Amino acid sequence: MDDIKFMKKAIKLSIENIKNGGGPFGAVIVKDGKIIATGVNRVTAHTDPTAHAEVNAIRKASKKLGTFDLAGCEIYSSCEPCPMCLGAIYWAHCDKLYYGNTKTDAKNIGFDDSFIYDEIDLTAEKRQLKTYQLLPEEAIEAFKDWTNTEDKVKY
Repeated sequence: MDDIKFMKKAIKLSIENIKNGGGPFGAVIVKDGKIIATGVNRVTAHTDPTAHAEVNAIRKASKKLGTFDLAGCEIYSSCEPCPMCLGAIYWAHCDKLYYGNTKTDAKNIGFDDSFIYDEIDLTAEKRQLKTYQLLPEEAIEAFKDWTNTEDKVKY
């Protein structure tokens, strides 16, 4: 029953956020049966294309817990996450994802991420975003330094 309660909270946040000048998306992060962070879509309000509900919730949860690793947490999103948010959820190591609306539901109201999914499968040369590799011989130095650093924090 808690899953229902947490999803209802994410949905409520998404509805309230519309009234506050944001997009129709809300997210809740739960650890040990308690809400530790919430987020709503503030892309237009903050003029920040990364200010999606899930990303905002992850940022708050990480700050609250003092870690970038949210293993042991579950995320409830009012909508199936976009590619950026899904990537963030994976990087945060959340244990579970629950969502309400589908990406098709989002597409039907003007939030269409399908072009990103299509682009990801293409080679860099075939993507719509003109992409060029520059100075790989210099850039690799940072990776060599990282490889040789013994006290690095892996993530």
